[in-house]
Amino acid sequence: MVGRALLFISLTCSMLFGYLITENNFAQQERVLKSLDINTSFLKDPILLSMSDDVNLYRTKHFLSILDRGYIFAPALRQMIAEASIPEAFLYLAMAESNFSARAYSKARAVGLWQFMPYTAKKFGLKIDEYVDERRDPVKSTKAAIKYLEYLHKDFEKWYLAAMAYNCGEGRVRRAIKQAGTDDLAVLIDPVKKYVPLETRNYIRKIITMAHLSGSADFLLSHDGEYLLNQGSSFGFEPVTVPAGTTLESVAKSVGLPVSVIKEYNVHLNYFFTPPVEYEIYIPYDKKAEFAKNFKPEKNASGFYVYHVKKGDSLYEIGKKYGLNYKIIKDYNSLKSNTLKIGQKLIIPSAKAGNRHYIIQQGDTLGAISRKFNVSLQALMQANELKNTNIYPGNKIVIP
Repeated sequence: MVGRALLFISLTCSMLFGYLITENNFAQQERVLKSLDINTSFLKDPILLSMSDDVNLYRTKHFLSILDRGYIFAPALRQMIAEASIPEAFLYLAMAESNFSARAYSKARAVGLWQFMPYTAKKFGLKIDEYVDERRDPVKSTKAAIKYLEYLHKDFEKWYLAAMAYNCGEGRVRRAIKQAGTDDLAVLIDPVKKYVPLETRNYIRKIITMAHLSGSADFLLSHDGEYLLNQGSSFGFEPVTVPAGTTLESVAKSVGLPVSVIKEYNVHLNYFFTPPVEYEIYIPYDKKAEFAKNFKPEKNASGFYVYHVKKGDSLYEIGKKYGLNYKIIKDYNSLKSNTLKIGQKLIIPSAKAGNRHYIIQQGDTLGAISRKFNVSLQALMQANELKNTNIYPGNKIVIP
């Protein structure tokens, strides 16, 4: 069962990048192990051998669906890894983590292609807020994963230890090394001593196995998948910068595609509009000329904010706070009545032309308001000619 799962992931990696290895199998295996700082004697590991031998039991339908899902971003990610100072084999780490799905989500709250936990994601530069979860952004999450792996390698000095720490945590690997009295891979993954969890023991073998089997192009050819061989040979997406609060519908119309297609390229967006700041999104690569020609954001177009209903709120008061008729908020959120629930999310359209005004609420701080409207604290103070950060409920302030 383990071998079967590993096999279809391995083949996925191979085809995703249209990469046919011409060197003989043993030389390729040695190269992979050396790149991960693993002694080549590990090729005799019995569990590793059993994984590699289970070649003909992969799930073709699932395998092909992964190829279709992953080829869009694959070339860019492979290039990023090639340009970084980490082994190419770590491309397969992403496969082991998520089956190359940006939507992947674990019970432990790990998310995205590289299965980042919230704390680690933010530590390495990924934004997680009301509007976006950049753990689901294939490009930005790969940049973060590269930084994280480089950080782990600097700490542990061996790439296989960095991979193990990525899976089970730095502290767990340090304790394992201390208990074992060595950092030798064969000792650390001993099935009797159990210095590291079973998942981690098989995790490092997964990466090696997938890298070893990456030359098996014959499998795709023998299952009518020849059309996929070259899909990963060129970039499938183009990053474009759009104004704050841009709807994906307006982007889709500019390139003649359904909104669902644009959303599939941008699964890191929590809504069908971009954050209330200028933001970079992705469109199909072959649509970049159409986008440049047809996408013309209007000067008075509306941006959007997400408001969480608090105790005592009403549509009228929320509308007053944002300078809108409450009926507009009601229409935007398809509400059948004026009744609201505490914690309910409301989409608030906000005019971008000129300055906005905000009525200070009980408990507000200037810092919290600056974060809410994505305006720097300094800009907020200058716009309101404030000498300090003291503010008072009921007062109106300008949001530049």
